[in-house]
Amino acid sequence: MTSWTDLPRATFDLETTGIDPATARIVTASLVLVDADGQVLRAGEWLADPGIEIPAQAAAVHGITTEYAREHGQPAAKVAYEVAMALGGLFADGVPVIAFNAAYDFSVMHHELARYGYQPLTCHPVLDPLVINKHVHKFKKGKRTLEVLAGEYGVKLENAHTSKDDALAAERLLTAMSLEYDEIEQPAADLHKAQITWAAEQAKELQEYFDRIGKQADINGEWPVRTGE
Repeated sequence: MTSWTDLPRATFDLETTGIDPATARIVTASLVLVDADGQVLRAGEWLADPGIEIPAQAAAVHGITTEYAREHGQPAAKVAYEVAMALGGLFADGVPVIAFNAAYDFSVMHHELARYGYQPLTCHPVLDPLVINKHVHKFKKGKRTLEVLAGEYGVKLENAHTSKDDALAAERLLTAMSLEYDEIEQPAADLHKAQITWAAEQAKELQEYFDRIGKQADINGEWPVRTGE
């Protein structure tokens, strides 16, 4: 069977209005298709007017203010539809889509599509460097942000929290990880299936840890979409 590393793949990232995927709105989206060697074949970028105020805390992260989004962004419903169509086309062709912390981005997409009355997106196959890193390097010390992991694997990330640069860094990171961990070298569909199990196990372990220390939390292990239903 052919590993995903030997085939074209896409990489995806959103910047949004907040951290809760059920309420966050898309501000920017990037979807980049690369060939087997990681060379960019084509890229799509979107700027949305989310239809709500962009909190100052979110704007400080990604640099897009409410005023800028209103002046230059496309209607939120149009962006959600176009991004979903682009993703859906890739998934229909069996092209894996890489997304760091995929359960956030694809859950935002799920809720945005529902918000505007569109059909849900079937997200398969998805490859998530965060879930995979937690599995292959279970006892790593310290943070596992995209910036931290990119630095550890020698991946260049000049403009963190811009959707295109974050998307490309996620692809470069996962490719670099595949050189170190043979387990990652497998067909995308098989790796997608494995990540469903890994994400659930990781959530269970985190929930058990929080329970032991008395921290109130409800950890959701659904992957790659947390519908909240």
